Amino acid sequence: MRDTIPNWTPRDDARIETALRRGADRRELLQMLLGGGIGLASGAALLGRADGALAAQPVRGGHLKAAGFSASTADTLDPAKASNITDYVRCCALYNRLTTMDGAGRITMELAESVDSRDAKVWTVTLRKGVTFHDGKSLTAEDVVFSLKRHLDPATGSKVNAITRQIAAVTALDPQTVRITLAAPNADLPTILGLHHFMIVADGTTDFSKGNGTGAFVLKEFKPGVRSVMARNANYWKSGGPFVDSFEFFAISDESARLNAILSGDIHLAANLHPRSMRIMEGNPSVVPFVSKLGTYTGLNLRLDLAPGDKAGVVEGFKYLVNRPVIQKSVLRGLAEIANDHPIPPWDPSFNAELKQREFDPERAKSLFQKAGIFGQDLHIVASEGANNSLDYAAIIQQAAGKIGQSVVIDRVPADGYWSNHWLKDPVHFGTVNPRPTPDILFSLFYQSQAAWNESRYKSPTFDAMLLEARGLLDQGKRKQIYGEMQAMVSNEAGTVIPVFQSNVDAASPKLKGLASNPLGGMMGSAFAEHTWLEA
Repeated sequence: MRDTIPNWTPRDDARIETALRRGADRRELLQMLLGGGIGLASGAALLGRADGALAAQPVRGGHLKAAGFSASTADTLDPAKASNITDYVRCCALYNRLTTMDGAGRITMELAESVDSRDAKVWTVTLRKGVTFHDGKSLTAEDVVFSLKRHLDPATGSKVNAITRQIAAVTALDPQTVRITLAAPNADLPTILGLHHFMIVADGTTDFSKGNGTGAFVLKEFKPGVRSVMARNANYWKSGGPFVDSFEFFAISDESARLNAILSGDIHLAANLHPRSMRIMEGNPSVVPFVSKLGTYTGLNLRLDLAPGDKAGVVEGFKYLVNRPVIQKSVLRGLAEIANDHPIPPWDPSFNAELKQREFDPERAKSLFQKAGIFGQDLHIVASEGANNSLDYAAIIQQAAGKIGQSVVIDRVPADGYWSNHWLKDPVHFGTVNPRPTPDILFSLFYQSQAAWNESRYKSPTFDAMLLEARGLLDQGKRKQIYGEMQAMVSNEAGTVIPVFQSNVDAASPKLKGLASNPLGGMMGSAFAEHTWLEA
């Protein structure tokens, strides 16, 4: 089990492991940890975990079975349209990106040998040689051009169209070289290219049913909303993994059933378990809890273009009605950090620590509801097992509202189909947002006026202009200042109520080795299948 140490992140884990690889001795590292405020026992445990990670030797063979928490008939093999962890897991197995992110949050090259720029506006991508797709076709610059341009075509329905619109031109200079020209400078482009949606597909692909990529696995079976089965790519261009012969991935939406599946040995990895399950897992030899502080959050979304969120003061009232400490301590058993209705976590370098934390104030909420003319009406909230912990959050809001005489009705809907039928659509509903590595990506995906995932339909030309300005700055101090102002705008103006950042709890079989943290989310940023192995 990972230690729940305050302010300790996956990047710190990776830093310790890197230092060990470079030859630092345990005494030196322990002194470093003690100097940083980590206790002796916790420091020793951290070093022991790092030693274990380095000592483990991969073993080949076996069939890996893992369960996510969300799936529907809208599941896709098209990376541009991927919208949940089930899609991301498949895409990480079948395809590759130009860049990727390691456990310390550093950008490393994948299909690209290099991504370079002198001015952060014109970028040159040099591709690796000897990479082939599953059908035998060699990777070329034309595949990259096609893959990136797809996101700009409205007909594609890309989930990252809002981010990709900053690309003014993308051109193949020769079979191994691509030039990407941005409308304005953006030093974050190598990070953006490492997002799940920017997987590279073969030039001209219109049929994604075969999952033809350059990835570590080839597709054997795909039944949307049911399961996926994949086998090791015998011609994979990377040396080393994947280590398992095959893997099977499906969703178990009910958290208790997912926990029972890992406890009984039916699966090797269970995604995103509730912190209350820690008491069951601790000390149980059949399961290894894996806790990561990543920046995942479940937010209550009030659409600003629909009642009741379109009335002045209603969103603010809901923000005062959320008892954040109760959610943190009681619902999530302390495995969370208090949030302030914007998506930037406290450990992000751009976090605005000066923004006053919104307090729990039901009486103020009542006053705002009265002024809006909705007090006494039934206020409906759509919640589901599909959105992490949303039923618990809704119950806490309902309880607080009841004490001021306000009726809140929880409309519980099935997890199956939640993301296609309710998320982004219902007037008041929940959404779960996986970690994103930069403020620009978070703001571009969820708050820019035209973003497909703008959960509350927040529209602000000023915000959009600030987003563009910050994106092009190489002065990190000025950039942080602008991002701080944008956090305040989202906190005070958007229709998203973000109470806490949840620690991610995955559960693994003791037989599963190689599991590690990744800033892109649980299950190693959805890429576990390529990097883990089963003990012989």
